[in-house]
Amino acid sequence: MAIEIHWIRDDAALAEACSGWRQLPFVALDTEFMRVDTFYPKAGLVQVGDGQRACLIDPLLVSDWRPFAALLEDPAVVKVVHACSEDLEVFLRLTGSLPQPLFDTQLAAAYLNIGFSMGYSRLVQHELGVELPKDETRSDWLQRPLTAMQELYAAQDAEYLVEVYQRLLPRLPADKLAWLLDDGAELVANLRRESDPELAYLDAKLAWKLNPQQLAVLRALCAWREREARKRNQPRNRILREASLWPLARYQPDNSVALARIEDMHPRTVRQDGETLLRLIREAAATPPEQCPERLAEPLPIEASAVLKRLRAIGLQTAERLQMAPELMLRKKNLEALLRSGYPNGPYQLPDSLRGWRRELMGADLLAALEQA
Repeated sequence: MAIEIHWIRDDAALAEACSGWRQLPFVALDTEFMRVDTFYPKAGLVQVGDGQRACLIDPLLVSDWRPFAALLEDPAVVKVVHACSEDLEVFLRLTGSLPQPLFDTQLAAAYLNIGFSMGYSRLVQHELGVELPKDETRSDWLQRPLTAMQELYAAQDAEYLVEVYQRLLPRLPADKLAWLLDDGAELVANLRRESDPELAYLDAKLAWKLNPQQLAVLRALCAWREREARKRNQPRNRILREASLWPLARYQPDNSVALARIEDMHPRTVRQDGETLLRLIREAAATPPEQCPERLAEPLPIEASAVLKRLRAIGLQTAERLQMAPELMLRKKNLEALLRSGYPNGPYQLPDSLRGWRRELMGADLLAALEQA
């Protein structure tokens, strides 16, 4: 099938195209970007499929993204994407806006029990019988001009996304469609809430082993690392390697020689930021006890695995009844949060993170299973 490719290389052309897209019931969106040595993705291309043609927007030439932001935020136009978490970052970085309502075809495949976390090429093969080329997946999308193969690859992503959407949408009952759009809205809401650097330590490995004073040091190091990664636009591990965080907080070196001996400490980090790290450790270590973080909860004991298995069974039964991918049902972090609310003797409370249709359909059964356990 021949695909009509239309380039948009200036602000006026983008504004005109967006005006037309806002008259449609949906548009399919995709991006190509580079993220090898940066914290933020560098947009190389934005693709829009409207059912008639594939439009390739050049972000290296367009400067006024306001019309596109208005399209993203238009509630009358469904935005169709596939496995879109990084695409959303590109949109937010370019336009300051995020798409809604959001229809993710990867999620739709899971709601229809076609498969969970299906890659785009596999879903296109399953639904359309088309085998997409993979040659351009790792190519340089910031080069100009793009090759003919790059153009075709990008255009196919947008064009076939339209066809996949048109195949999946009629098969989704009204309730599943509503759940799918709710999941899309939650994804957008989570990205809109930029993570607080002061809370980054909560995700650090083995943080639960540290005492409050050591956690104060870890908190300071993680917050600094997060802020510097954003400011310098470099990956977090380029600023300070993940594996170094815990031993820094645990052993708290007070000189450059001891700092250099910390596990996985890169010599470049010692040279560039060694004095800063030593100062952060020294200052955080002096945090008054009442201002130190509380100790973090230990991992659930091995005995809790049997209870978790019983809770997962409720999700599996619900998935089978609804003919949906089991992985959609109950996320591990939600089950663990539920169990932590009262383990081992209760009472238990449903966590705030378990919301929407999952809470409505399974919440009472989860609590009942815990009472029996």
